[in-house]
Amino acid sequence: MIVLQGWGDGAKVLMGQRAAGAAFMPSKFVFPGGRVDEEDHAADVPDLLSPTCQTSLHLHPAGAPINPRALVAAGLRELAEETGLHLTQPRANALRFVFRAITPPGRLRRFDARFFLARAQDFGGDHAGFSAASGELSHLQWLPLIDARALDLPFITRVILAELEANLTGADWEGTGGVPFFDNSGPHPAFLRL
Repeated sequence: MIVLQGWGDGAKVLMGQRAAGAAFMPSKFVFPGGRVDEEDHAADVPDLLSPTCQTSLHLHPAGAPINPRALVAAGLRELAEETGLHLTQPRANALRFVFRAITPPGRLRRFDARFFLARAQDFGGDHAGFSAASGELSHLQWLPLIDARALDLPFITRVILAELEANLTGADWEGTGGVPFFDNSGPHPAFLRL
């Protein structure tokens, strides 16, 4: 979940640091998020994605069919667990599907990640101190995009932040030509747009 305070040049993004002893991306700064759990498939979540976002989520399947509602449920659950922020303004198109990446073969852990963009104003909780956070991420903070890009980040997070900076010009997310997709599912990596 990529959560922004504000919009345009003054936007700040929510980032947190993974533990130094984490098996995957230790000490890296990341967006809040995680994997889809079994209960996410049955979760009662409002319709937060536009039809265009739902269609994009189904393009270029890799593995099991995708359940957009389960992805949304997982994102909201992980955000609540890791930051203490919870959705209070469930409105149409509140989330935007903005990026997808599949980890290259040969890595210890692989993922097929979908990244959703949300606005902080739609979430309740302690936006300053994150007092209800689980502690899974430390150093939770809102940072200007340029400052966030200076952190110790995974490569894909740096790419996503650059994409955000390039596209946060209008009143809403205006992706250029579709959703970026780093596809490492096959023998040759590809950069696509969904």
